[in-house]
Amino acid sequence: MSNDLAAFVRGLPKAELHLHLEGTLEPELKFRLAARNGIELAETTVEQVRQTYDFHDLTSFLQVYYPAMRVLRHAPDFHDLAYDYLTRAHANGVRHVEMFFDPQAHTSRGVPFDTVVSGYRSAIVRARREFGISAELILCFLRDHSAEFAMATLMEALPYRDWIIGVGLDSDERGNPPSKFAAVFERARGAGFLLTMHCDIDQQDSIEHIRQALEEIGVDRIDHGTNIVEDERLVAVAKEKGIGFTTCPVSNSFVTDQMKSTEILDLLDRGLTVTVNSDDPAYFGAYVGENYLRLAEHAHLDRARLIALAENSFRASWLTPARLDGYLREIADYAAKFD
Repeated sequence: MSNDLAAFVRGLPKAELHLHLEGTLEPELKFRLAARNGIELAETTVEQVRQTYDFHDLTSFLQVYYPAMRVLRHAPDFHDLAYDYLTRAHANGVRHVEMFFDPQAHTSRGVPFDTVVSGYRSAIVRARREFGISAELILCFLRDHSAEFAMATLMEALPYRDWIIGVGLDSDERGNPPSKFAAVFERARGAGFLLTMHCDIDQQDSIEHIRQALEEIGVDRIDHGTNIVEDERLVAVAKEKGIGFTTCPVSNSFVTDQMKSTEILDLLDRGLTVTVNSDDPAYFGAYVGENYLRLAEHAHLDRARLIALAENSFRASWLTPARLDGYLREIADYAAKFD
């Protein structure tokens, strides 16, 4: 990968639509928050923390991911987590981001919902003021918990409707289909939230879960979702509906033989709104710019395809039409410098 292309990718204006705030907890911040909150960690060095990142599937990842969150206790902790991510995103050329957060992972251990969302919101306001980066929150329900817990969490979120743009569904997909949460998502849509759902790669019943998300729940976007290429009818449905796909090449490579580049580019070349994102970058070692670069290197992408992916990142976003047009003009102006 040439330095010229790396610089082009870093500067390319882009949105990030598949980013878990809790997945941006870098070891250095983990230690700082543990010290602040009087929490003793099993690890004593950054290297020891990174040695625990031995993932081979979604389940093994989650077994490391959730316990790490215990250092997040107070609103300033959530502020620092989001602000550190937004600082890195800005350096990666991100102009707009729609960020997942998992309130149930915190409320279930006694952290109030308001503590979580107000900490994140304060970081969004600060980063917008300091960097000009635009950010929104997406509340994700944990699919390996009950639908009743999800509904209760949705009720807690309603007073913060102006701070939360949409709702999603993540965590362990096995035995937890989208249909389990149909009533929750129907209630969320009625409250004005936009809808997205994780349909993780190579899961049991992947195609059926994608079908449910598209045809029963009526999502506005699908997170991951590249297994859709196995069903031509569903590809056509997604294209007709203009569904965006928030793919994550580097995290894919941890749980499958390769980063699903073939499927990502198949969707792109067939005119679907496929995007590139970082997922849980502190754990997978690659923020969004690095995801673009590694995909480009692996699949020999030219600048035209990288520009198309960046354009899609805004088209799949939940921006207003006027703001979308403004960001697309930024990309066009940026690309013109390299003609």
